[in-house]
Amino acid sequence: MSFINPNGLDDLAKRLADSMPESLRAFGRDLESNFKAVLQAQLAKLDLVTRQEFDVQAAILERSHEKLSMLEARLKELEAKHASQ
Repeated sequence: MSFINPNGLDDLAKRLADSMPESLRAFGRDLESNFKAVLQAQLAKLDLVTRQEFDVQAAILERSHEKLSMLEARLKELEAKHASQ
């Protein structure tokens, strides 16, 4: 799963519009907004998440990893205690 950078989409649309021949640049903003709309429509079909969603999931994963490590340590402690009895 990847993430979407909204500013990156604007930059890509602008670069596409800027790469067009001078005769077509007269359409300028319309062309740029059309590129942006097409890109958004195509990206919407992909399995992407926003950077914010990615960061939230990464934080949840980190907390889960920490909790799992604590539970593993506790289990080893209990196993050692049980084995010594």
